[in-house]
Amino acid sequence: MKIVYVPRDTASVSVGADEVADNFATAGFKVIRNGSRGAAWLEPLVEIDTPDGRVGFSCVRPQDVAGLVDNDFQNNAPHLRDVGLIKNIDYFKKQNRQIFAYAGDTDPVSIADYIQYGGFLGLKKALELGAENTVNMVFDSGLRGRGGAAFPTGIKWRTCAAIEAKQKYVVCNADEGDGGTFSDRLLMESNPFALIEGMLICGLAIGANKGYIYLRSEYPLSKTILTEAIANAYKANYLGKNIANSGLDFVIEIRIGAGAYICGEETSLLNSIEGKRGVVRAKPPLPAIEGLFGQPTIINNVITLASVPDILAKGAAYYAALGSGKSTGTLPFQLAGNVKRGGLVEVEFGLTLRQLIEDFGGGTYSGRPIKAVQVGGPLGSYIHPDEFDTPLDYESFAAIDGAIGHGGIIVFDDTADMAAQARFAFTFCEVESCGKCTPCRIGATRGGEILDDISAGKNVEANFELLDDLFETMELGSLCAMGGLTPKPVRSLLKHFADEFIDKGKVL
Repeated sequence: MKIVYVPRDTASVSVGADEVADNFATAGFKVIRNGSRGAAWLEPLVEIDTPDGRVGFSCVRPQDVAGLVDNDFQNNAPHLRDVGLIKNIDYFKKQNRQIFAYAGDTDPVSIADYIQYGGFLGLKKALELGAENTVNMVFDSGLRGRGGAAFPTGIKWRTCAAIEAKQKYVVCNADEGDGGTFSDRLLMESNPFALIEGMLICGLAIGANKGYIYLRSEYPLSKTILTEAIANAYKANYLGKNIANSGLDFVIEIRIGAGAYICGEETSLLNSIEGKRGVVRAKPPLPAIEGLFGQPTIINNVITLASVPDILAKGAAYYAALGSGKSTGTLPFQLAGNVKRGGLVEVEFGLTLRQLIEDFGGGTYSGRPIKAVQVGGPLGSYIHPDEFDTPLDYESFAAIDGAIGHGGIIVFDDTADMAAQARFAFTFCEVESCGKCTPCRIGATRGGEILDDISAGKNVEANFELLDDLFETMELGSLCAMGGLTPKPVRSLLKHFADEFIDKGKVL
Protein backbone atom coordinates (compact mmCIF):
# COMPACT_ATOMS: atom_id res chain seq x y z
CA MET A 1 0.00 0.00 0.00
CA LYS A 2 1.33 3.44 -0.95
CA ILE A 3 2.05 5.83 1.93
CA VAL A 4 1.19 9.51 1.84
CA TYR A 5 2.14 12.04 4.53
CA VAL A 6 -0.34 14.76 5.43
CA PRO A 7 0.52 17.23 8.23
CA ARG A 8 -1.75 17.50 11.25
CA ASP A 9 -0.74 20.90 12.69
CA THR A 10 -3.16 23.78 13.24
CA ALA A 11 -2.11 25.79 10.17
CA SER A 12 -2.49 22.80 7.83
CA VAL A 13 -5.79 21.73 9.36
CA SER A 14 -7.11 25.26 8.93
CA VAL A 15 -6.74 24.95 5.15
CA GLY A 16 -8.25 21.47 4.81
CA ALA A 17 -5.55 18.93 5.79
CA ASP A 18 -8.00 16.67 7.65
CA GLU A 19 -10.25 16.35 4.62
CA VAL A 20 -7.22 15.89 2.36
CA ALA A 21 -6.11 12.99 4.58
CA ASP A 22 -9.60 11.45 4.52
CA ASN A 23 -9.74 11.69 0.73
CA PHE A 24 -6.38 9.95 0.35
CA ALA A 25 -7.50 7.20 2.74
CA THR A 26 -10.69 6.73 0.72
CA ALA A 27 -8.54 6.43 -2.42
CA GLY A 28 -6.71 3.49 -0.86
CA PHE A 29 -3.59 5.15 0.53
CA LYS A 30 -2.05 4.61 3.95
CA VAL A 31 -2.03 8.07 5.50
CA ILE A 32 0.55 9.11 8.09
CA ARG A 33 -0.23 12.39 9.83
CA ASN A 34 3.21 13.92 10.18
CA GLY A 35 4.23 17.19 11.75
CA SER A 36 4.53 20.38 9.72
CA ARG A 37 7.89 21.64 8.47
CA GLY A 38 6.75 25.19 9.15
CA ALA A 39 6.52 26.53 5.60
CA ALA A 40 3.01 27.88 6.05
CA TRP A 41 2.92 29.18 2.47
CA LEU A 42 3.12 25.57 1.18
CA GLU A 43 0.53 23.98 3.47
CA PRO A 44 -0.91 21.45 3.35
CA LEU A 45 2.41 20.05 2.08
CA VAL A 46 1.58 16.48 1.11
CA GLU A 47 4.60 14.16 0.79
CA ILE A 48 5.42 10.74 -0.65
CA ASP A 49 8.53 8.57 -0.29
CA THR A 50 10.85 8.05 -3.27
CA PRO A 51 14.28 6.37 -3.47
CA ASP A 52 15.85 9.85 -3.40
CA GLY A 53 13.82 11.10 -0.45
CA ARG A 54 10.44 12.69 0.18
CA VAL A 55 8.78 14.57 -2.66
CA GLY A 56 6.32 17.32 -1.78
CA PHE A 57 3.09 18.61 -3.30
CA SER A 58 2.16 22.07 -2.08
CA CYS A 59 -1.13 23.71 -1.16
CA VAL A 60 -3.11 20.52 -1.72
CA ARG A 61 -6.83 21.10 -1.18
CA PRO A 62 -9.44 18.36 -0.72
CA GLN A 63 -10.65 18.81 -4.31
CA ASP A 64 -7.08 18.26 -5.60
CA VAL A 65 -6.72 14.72 -4.28
CA ALA A 66 -8.59 12.98 -7.11
CA GLY A 67 -6.48 14.75 -9.72
CA LEU A 68 -3.23 13.80 -7.98
CA VAL A 69 -4.27 10.16 -7.78
CA ASP A 70 -5.46 10.09 -11.42
CA ASN A 71 -2.17 11.70 -12.45
CA ASP A 72 -0.22 8.82 -10.85
CA PHE A 73 1.57 11.27 -8.52
CA GLN A 74 2.70 8.44 -6.25
CA ASN A 75 5.01 7.24 -9.02
CA ASN A 76 6.46 10.73 -9.26
CA ALA A 77 4.62 11.67 -12.43
CA PRO A 78 4.86 15.44 -13.13
CA HIS A 79 2.16 17.53 -11.52
CA LEU A 80 1.53 21.27 -11.15
CA ARG A 81 1.69 21.06 -7.35
CA ASP A 82 4.96 19.10 -7.34
CA VAL A 83 7.65 21.09 -5.50
CA GLY A 84 10.29 18.38 -5.84
CA LEU A 85 12.44 16.81 -3.19
CA ILE A 86 11.83 18.37 0.21
CA LYS A 87 15.55 18.43 0.95
CA ASN A 88 16.17 20.54 -2.17
CA ILE A 89 13.67 23.31 -1.40
CA ASP A 90 15.74 26.48 -0.83
CA TYR A 91 13.52 27.62 2.04
CA PHE A 92 14.66 24.57 4.04
CA LYS A 93 18.18 24.17 2.62
CA LYS A 94 19.25 27.65 3.75
CA GLN A 95 18.17 27.08 7.35
CA ASN A 96 20.23 25.56 10.17
CA ARG A 97 17.61 23.48 11.91
CA GLN A 98 18.49 22.07 15.30
CA ILE A 99 15.24 22.16 17.29
CA PHE A 100 13.11 21.56 14.19
CA ALA A 101 15.59 19.28 12.42
CA TYR A 102 13.14 16.38 12.08
CA ALA A 103 9.83 18.24 12.16
CA GLY A 104 7.80 16.88 9.28
CA ASP A 105 9.78 13.65 9.04
CA THR A 106 7.97 11.96 11.91
CA ASP A 107 4.59 11.12 13.33
CA PRO A 108 4.68 13.59 16.24
CA VAL A 109 3.14 11.18 18.77
CA SER A 110 5.28 8.16 17.87
CA ILE A 111 7.93 7.33 20.47
CA ALA A 112 9.55 4.95 17.98
CA ASP A 113 9.92 7.73 15.41
CA TYR A 114 11.38 10.08 18.01
CA ILE A 115 13.95 7.52 19.12
CA GLN A 116 14.82 6.69 15.51
CA TYR A 117 15.91 10.31 15.01
CA GLY A 118 18.01 10.51 18.17
CA GLY A 119 15.35 11.13 20.78
CA PHE A 120 16.18 10.63 24.47
CA LEU A 121 19.95 10.60 23.85
CA GLY A 122 20.09 13.88 25.76
CA LEU A 123 18.28 12.33 28.71
CA LYS A 124 20.63 9.35 28.62
CA LYS A 125 23.62 11.71 28.74
CA ALA A 126 22.09 13.71 31.60
CA LEU A 127 21.59 10.51 33.60
CA GLU A 128 25.26 9.64 33.05
CA LEU A 129 26.48 13.12 34.03
CA GLY A 130 24.27 13.65 37.08
CA ALA A 131 22.46 16.78 38.16
CA GLU A 132 25.36 19.19 38.78
CA ASN A 133 27.19 18.40 35.54
CA THR A 134 23.95 18.65 33.59
CA VAL A 135 23.38 22.16 34.94
CA ASN A 136 26.99 23.03 34.10
CA MET A 137 26.55 21.84 30.52
CA VAL A 138 23.47 24.00 30.04
CA PHE A 139 25.36 26.93 31.56
CA ASP A 140 28.41 26.39 29.34
CA SER A 141 26.24 26.22 26.21
CA GLY A 142 25.21 29.85 26.68
CA LEU A 143 21.54 29.00 26.15
CA ARG A 144 19.32 31.98 26.94
CA GLY A 145 15.59 31.97 27.53
CA ARG A 146 13.66 32.01 24.28
CA GLY A 147 10.50 33.43 25.78
CA GLY A 148 11.62 37.03 25.31
CA ALA A 149 13.71 38.05 28.31
CA ALA A 150 16.79 36.11 27.10
CA PHE A 151 17.97 35.40 30.66
CA PRO A 152 20.77 32.78 30.82
CA THR A 153 19.09 29.42 31.38
CA GLY A 154 22.05 27.92 33.21
CA ILE A 155 22.02 30.65 35.86
CA LYS A 156 18.31 30.11 36.48
CA TRP A 157 18.82 26.34 36.79
CA ARG A 158 21.83 26.76 39.13
CA THR A 159 19.85 29.06 41.39
CA CYS A 160 16.98 26.59 41.71
CA ALA A 161 19.26 23.55 42.05
CA ALA A 162 21.05 25.16 45.01
CA ILE A 163 17.84 25.58 47.05
CA GLU A 164 17.03 22.86 49.59
CA ALA A 165 13.36 21.87 49.31
CA LYS A 166 11.24 18.73 49.58
CA GLN A 167 9.33 19.69 46.43
CA LYS A 168 10.40 21.52 43.27
CA TYR A 169 8.62 22.08 39.98
CA VAL A 170 9.38 22.50 36.29
CA VAL A 171 6.87 24.74 34.53
CA CYS A 172 6.75 25.10 30.77
CA ASN A 173 5.32 28.43 29.65
CA ALA A 174 3.37 27.49 26.51
CA ASP A 175 1.09 30.53 26.68
CA GLU A 176 2.33 31.87 23.35
CA GLY A 177 0.34 35.09 23.13
CA ASP A 178 2.35 37.42 20.88
CA GLY A 179 0.67 38.14 17.58
CA GLY A 180 2.49 36.53 14.66
CA THR A 181 4.29 33.94 16.80
CA PHE A 182 3.77 30.21 16.45
CA SER A 183 7.08 28.40 17.09
CA ASP A 184 5.88 27.00 20.43
CA ARG A 185 2.68 25.73 18.84
CA LEU A 186 4.54 24.22 15.91
CA LEU A 187 7.02 22.45 18.21
CA MET A 188 4.25 20.99 20.36
CA GLU A 189 2.36 19.83 17.28
CA SER A 190 5.36 18.55 15.30
CA ASN A 191 7.87 17.31 17.88
CA PRO A 192 6.29 17.27 21.38
CA PHE A 193 8.74 14.69 22.74
CA ALA A 194 11.56 17.25 22.48
CA LEU A 195 9.65 19.37 25.00
CA ILE A 196 8.94 16.36 27.22
CA GLU A 197 12.61 15.32 27.14
CA GLY A 198 13.72 18.87 27.94
CA MET A 199 11.42 18.94 30.97
CA LEU A 200 12.76 15.56 32.11
CA ILE A 201 16.35 16.80 31.90
CA CYS A 202 15.45 19.96 33.79
CA GLY A 203 13.72 17.91 36.49
CA LEU A 204 16.81 15.74 36.91
CA ALA A 205 19.07 18.81 36.98
CA ILE A 206 17.22 20.74 39.69
CA GLY A 207 15.75 17.85 41.69
CA ALA A 208 12.11 18.19 40.61
CA ASN A 209 9.72 15.29 40.05
CA LYS A 210 6.71 17.16 38.69
CA GLY A 211 6.15 19.38 35.68
CA TYR A 212 3.32 21.48 34.35
CA ILE A 213 2.75 22.64 30.78
CA TYR A 214 0.74 25.86 30.91
CA LEU A 215 -0.88 25.76 27.49
CA ARG A 216 -2.56 28.63 25.71
CA SER A 217 -6.32 28.08 25.68
CA GLU A 218 -6.48 29.03 22.00
CA TYR A 219 -4.41 25.94 21.06
CA PRO A 220 -6.93 23.07 21.23
CA LEU A 221 -5.10 20.94 18.67
CA SER A 222 -1.82 21.37 20.57
CA LYS A 223 -3.63 20.05 23.63
CA THR A 224 -4.85 16.99 21.72
CA ILE A 225 -1.39 16.16 20.36
CA LEU A 226 0.42 16.87 23.64
CA THR A 227 -2.07 14.75 25.57
CA GLU A 228 -1.49 11.81 23.22
CA ALA A 229 2.29 12.25 23.31
CA ILE A 230 2.33 12.40 27.12
CA ALA A 231 0.15 9.28 27.33
CA ASN A 232 2.54 7.45 25.00
CA ALA A 233 5.51 8.59 27.09
CA TYR A 234 3.88 7.11 30.19
CA LYS A 235 3.25 3.83 28.36
CA ALA A 236 6.88 3.65 27.24
CA ASN A 237 8.14 4.49 30.75
CA TYR A 238 9.58 7.85 29.75
CA LEU A 239 7.27 9.46 32.29
CA GLY A 240 6.18 8.19 35.68
CA LYS A 241 8.15 6.13 38.20
CA ASN A 242 11.71 4.89 37.66
CA ILE A 243 11.95 6.26 34.11
CA ALA A 244 13.86 3.89 31.82
CA ASN A 245 15.09 2.05 34.97
CA SER A 246 17.11 5.12 35.94
CA GLY A 247 15.63 5.79 39.36
CA LEU A 248 14.27 9.11 38.07
CA ASP A 249 10.61 9.89 38.76
CA PHE A 250 8.83 12.61 36.79
CA VAL A 251 5.23 13.36 35.91
CA ILE A 252 3.72 16.04 33.65
CA GLU A 253 0.31 17.68 33.72
CA ILE A 254 -1.22 20.07 31.20
CA ARG A 255 -2.94 23.17 32.60
CA ILE A 256 -4.99 25.29 30.20
CA GLY A 257 -4.36 29.02 30.19
CA ALA A 258 -6.81 31.65 31.33
CA GLY A 259 -7.15 33.32 27.92
CA ALA A 260 -5.21 36.37 29.07
CA TYR A 261 -2.02 37.73 27.51
CA ILE A 262 -0.70 38.69 30.92
CA CYS A 263 -0.61 35.02 31.95
CA GLY A 264 2.42 34.68 29.71
CA GLU A 265 4.27 36.66 32.40
CA GLU A 266 5.85 34.06 34.65
CA THR A 267 4.44 35.08 38.02
CA SER A 268 0.95 35.70 36.67
CA LEU A 269 1.19 32.24 35.11
CA LEU A 270 2.00 30.73 38.51
CA ASN A 271 -1.06 32.37 40.05
CA SER A 272 -3.21 30.96 37.25
CA ILE A 273 -1.91 27.41 37.76
CA GLU A 274 -2.68 27.77 41.46
CA GLY A 275 -6.28 28.65 40.60
CA LYS A 276 -5.94 32.33 41.38
CA ARG A 277 -6.55 35.39 39.26
CA GLY A 278 -3.72 35.91 36.77
CA VAL A 279 -2.06 38.99 38.23
CA VAL A 280 1.63 39.79 38.46
CA ARG A 281 3.55 39.07 41.66
CA ALA A 282 6.19 41.44 42.96
CA LYS A 283 9.77 40.16 42.70
CA PRO A 284 11.75 39.22 44.76
CA PRO A 285 11.33 36.42 45.62
CA LEU A 286 12.26 34.96 42.26
CA PRO A 287 10.27 31.90 41.14
CA ALA A 288 13.48 29.84 41.10
CA ILE A 289 13.58 30.36 44.88
CA GLU A 290 9.89 30.64 45.75
CA GLY A 291 7.56 29.90 42.87
CA LEU A 292 4.66 27.49 42.32
CA PHE A 293 2.84 26.76 45.59
CA GLY A 294 5.70 28.57 47.32
CA GLN A 295 8.31 26.04 46.17
CA PRO A 296 11.44 26.49 44.01
CA THR A 297 10.33 26.47 40.38
CA ILE A 298 11.97 26.65 36.99
CA ILE A 299 9.86 28.43 34.38
CA ASN A 300 11.12 28.12 30.81
CA ASN A 301 9.25 28.45 27.56
CA VAL A 302 8.74 25.67 25.01
CA ILE A 303 11.67 26.47 22.72
CA THR A 304 14.09 26.88 25.63
CA LEU A 305 13.26 23.45 27.03
CA ALA A 306 13.21 21.83 23.58
CA SER A 307 16.75 23.16 22.99
CA VAL A 308 18.13 21.26 25.98
CA PRO A 309 18.14 17.66 24.63
CA ASP A 310 20.45 18.65 21.75
CA ILE A 311 22.82 20.44 24.14
CA LEU A 312 23.17 17.31 26.25
CA ALA A 313 23.39 14.94 23.28
CA LYS A 314 25.87 16.98 21.22
CA GLY A 315 27.72 18.88 23.94
CA ALA A 316 27.87 22.44 25.22
CA ALA A 317 30.77 23.35 22.91
CA TYR A 318 28.80 22.28 19.84
CA TYR A 319 25.87 24.49 20.81
CA ALA A 320 28.00 27.45 21.93
CA ALA A 321 29.77 27.44 18.54
CA LEU A 322 26.46 28.22 16.86
CA GLY A 323 25.23 31.80 16.77
CA SER A 324 26.90 35.12 17.35
CA GLY A 325 28.72 36.36 20.46
CA LYS A 326 26.62 35.91 23.59
CA SER A 327 23.65 34.92 21.45
CA THR A 328 24.47 31.25 21.08
CA GLY A 329 22.55 28.56 19.24
CA THR A 330 19.65 28.97 16.86
CA LEU A 331 16.26 30.63 17.07
CA PRO A 332 13.12 29.68 15.14
CA PHE A 333 12.04 33.05 13.75
CA GLN A 334 8.44 33.37 12.62
CA LEU A 335 7.54 35.40 9.54
CA ALA A 336 4.02 36.79 9.49
CA GLY A 337 1.97 39.76 8.36
CA ASN A 338 2.22 41.10 4.81
CA VAL A 339 4.88 38.62 3.68
CA LYS A 340 5.01 36.43 0.58
CA ARG A 341 6.39 33.30 2.24
CA GLY A 342 5.19 33.20 5.82
CA GLY A 343 6.41 30.47 8.11
CA LEU A 344 9.06 29.31 10.53
CA VAL A 345 12.74 29.90 9.78
CA GLU A 346 15.29 28.39 12.16
CA VAL A 347 18.72 29.94 11.74
CA GLU A 348 21.74 30.78 13.84
CA PHE A 349 21.82 34.16 15.51
CA GLY A 350 23.75 36.65 13.38
CA LEU A 351 21.76 36.53 10.14
CA THR A 352 20.55 40.03 9.28
CA LEU A 353 16.93 41.05 9.39
CA ARG A 354 17.12 41.91 5.68
CA GLN A 355 18.29 38.40 4.80
CA LEU A 356 15.47 36.90 6.80
CA ILE A 357 12.61 38.92 5.36
CA GLU A 358 13.92 39.07 1.77
CA ASP A 359 15.74 35.76 1.23
CA PHE A 360 13.26 33.65 3.19
CA GLY A 361 10.12 35.79 3.26
CA GLY A 362 10.41 36.95 -0.35
CA GLY A 363 9.26 40.48 0.45
CA THR A 364 5.65 41.55 0.88
CA TYR A 365 2.66 39.50 -0.21
CA SER A 366 1.18 42.64 -1.78
CA GLY A 367 4.33 43.25 -3.82
CA ARG A 368 4.60 46.77 -2.43
CA PRO A 369 7.71 48.14 -0.65
CA ILE A 370 8.24 47.23 2.99
CA LYS A 371 7.56 50.16 5.28
CA ALA A 372 8.58 48.58 8.59
CA VAL A 373 8.66 45.29 10.46
CA GLN A 374 7.75 44.77 14.08
CA VAL A 375 10.13 42.38 15.83
CA GLY A 376 9.43 40.82 19.21
CA GLY A 377 5.65 40.81 19.49
CA PRO A 378 3.12 43.58 20.23
CA LEU A 379 5.51 45.21 22.72
CA GLY A 380 8.46 45.12 20.32
CA SER A 381 9.96 47.93 18.29
CA TYR A 382 9.12 48.74 14.69
CA ILE A 383 12.28 48.49 12.61
CA HIS A 384 12.76 50.88 9.68
CA PRO A 385 14.26 49.59 6.39
CA ASP A 386 17.38 51.69 7.14
CA GLU A 387 18.02 49.27 10.03
CA PHE A 388 17.35 46.01 8.16
CA ASP A 389 21.06 45.14 8.02
CA THR A 390 21.14 44.75 11.81
CA PRO A 391 22.28 41.24 12.80
CA LEU A 392 19.61 39.21 14.54
CA ASP A 393 21.19 38.79 17.95
CA TYR A 394 20.21 40.12 21.36
CA GLU A 395 23.00 42.68 21.71
CA SER A 396 22.78 44.11 18.18
CA PHE A 397 19.04 44.64 18.53
CA ALA A 398 19.41 46.23 21.94
CA ALA A 399 21.83 48.70 20.34
CA ILE A 400 19.03 49.99 18.06
CA ASP A 401 16.48 50.01 20.92
CA GLY A 402 14.91 46.84 19.58
CA ALA A 403 14.26 43.41 21.03
CA ILE A 404 14.16 39.97 19.43
CA GLY A 405 11.73 38.64 22.01
CA HIS A 406 10.17 35.34 21.01
CA GLY A 407 11.33 35.72 17.41
CA GLY A 408 8.07 36.95 15.91
CA ILE A 409 8.42 39.23 12.86
CA ILE A 410 5.43 41.03 11.36
CA VAL A 411 5.88 42.75 8.00
CA PHE A 412 4.05 45.94 6.94
CA ASP A 413 4.03 47.44 3.45
CA ASP A 414 3.96 51.15 2.58
CA THR A 415 0.18 51.42 2.94
CA ALA A 416 0.26 50.73 6.70
CA ASP A 417 -0.93 53.49 9.03
CA MET A 418 1.82 53.77 11.63
CA ALA A 419 -0.07 56.20 13.84
CA ALA A 420 -2.84 53.60 14.09
CA GLN A 421 -0.24 50.99 15.05
CA ALA A 422 0.96 53.24 17.87
CA ARG A 423 -2.59 53.67 19.08
CA PHE A 424 -3.01 49.89 19.00
CA ALA A 425 -0.02 49.46 21.37
CA PHE A 426 -1.82 51.44 24.08
CA THR A 427 -5.16 49.77 23.37
CA PHE A 428 -3.53 46.35 23.64
CA CYS A 429 -1.98 47.21 27.00
CA GLU A 430 -5.23 48.68 28.25
CA VAL A 431 -7.15 45.51 27.38
CA GLU A 432 -4.52 42.98 28.49
CA SER A 433 -3.17 44.64 31.66
CA CYS A 434 -3.79 42.63 34.84
CA GLY A 435 -4.65 45.94 36.52
CA LYS A 436 -2.42 45.47 39.54
CA CYS A 437 -0.13 48.48 39.08
CA THR A 438 -1.18 52.04 38.29
CA PRO A 439 1.47 52.93 35.65
CA CYS A 440 0.27 50.10 33.41
CA ARG A 441 -3.46 50.19 34.19
CA ILE A 442 -3.93 53.95 33.94
CA GLY A 443 -0.92 54.75 31.76
CA ALA A 444 -2.21 52.77 28.79
CA THR A 445 -5.54 54.62 28.88
CA ARG A 446 -3.92 58.04 29.21
CA GLY A 447 -1.44 57.21 26.46
CA GLY A 448 -4.23 56.45 24.02
CA GLU A 449 -6.02 59.66 24.91
CA ILE A 450 -2.85 61.70 24.36
CA LEU A 451 -2.31 60.14 20.93
CA ASP A 452 -5.92 60.91 20.02
CA ASP A 453 -5.39 64.57 20.96
CA ILE A 454 -2.14 64.73 18.97
CA SER A 455 -3.79 63.23 15.90
CA ALA A 456 -6.63 65.76 16.23
CA GLY A 457 -4.11 68.62 16.32
CA LYS A 458 -4.76 69.57 19.97
CA ASN A 459 -1.83 71.11 21.87
CA VAL A 460 0.53 68.96 19.84
CA GLU A 461 3.85 70.17 21.28
CA ALA A 462 2.65 70.02 24.89
CA ASN A 463 1.11 66.58 24.36
CA PHE A 464 4.32 65.18 22.90
CA GLU A 465 6.11 66.35 26.08
CA LEU A 466 3.37 64.80 28.22
CA LEU A 467 3.67 61.55 26.28
CA ASP A 468 7.41 61.44 26.96
CA ASP A 469 6.76 61.86 30.69
CA LEU A 470 4.19 59.07 30.55
CA PHE A 471 6.69 56.77 28.83
CA GLU A 472 9.16 57.29 31.68
CA THR A 473 6.50 56.60 34.32
CA MET A 474 5.41 53.36 32.64
CA GLU A 475 8.95 52.16 31.98
CA LEU A 476 10.22 52.79 35.50
CA GLY A 477 7.10 52.23 37.57
CA SER A 478 5.37 49.16 36.10
CA LEU A 479 5.58 45.86 37.96
CA CYS A 480 6.30 43.83 34.83
CA ALA A 481 7.14 44.08 31.15
CA MET A 482 3.50 44.59 30.14
CA GLY A 483 3.50 48.23 31.18
CA GLY A 484 7.27 48.64 31.05
CA LEU A 485 7.53 47.75 27.38
CA THR A 486 4.33 49.32 26.03
CA PRO A 487 6.15 52.60 25.24
CA LYS A 488 8.72 50.69 23.14
CA PRO A 489 6.71 50.27 19.93
CA VAL A 490 5.35 53.82 20.24
CA ARG A 491 8.83 55.29 20.73
CA SER A 492 10.11 53.46 17.65
CA LEU A 493 7.20 54.69 15.55
CA LEU A 494 7.72 58.26 16.71
CA LYS A 495 11.41 57.92 15.85
CA HIS A 496 10.75 56.92 12.24
CA PHE A 497 7.22 58.06 11.37
CA ALA A 498 6.52 61.13 13.52
CA ASP A 499 4.98 63.00 10.59
CA GLU A 500 2.13 60.46 10.45
CA PHE A 501 1.01 61.29 13.99
CA ILE A 502 0.00 64.85 13.22
CA ASP A 503 -3.06 65.01 11.02
CA LYS A 504 -5.45 67.68 12.19
CA GLY A 505 -8.99 66.47 12.47
CA LYS A 506 -8.07 62.80 12.35
CA VAL A 507 -9.01 60.67 15.34
CA LEU A 508 -7.38 57.23 15.51
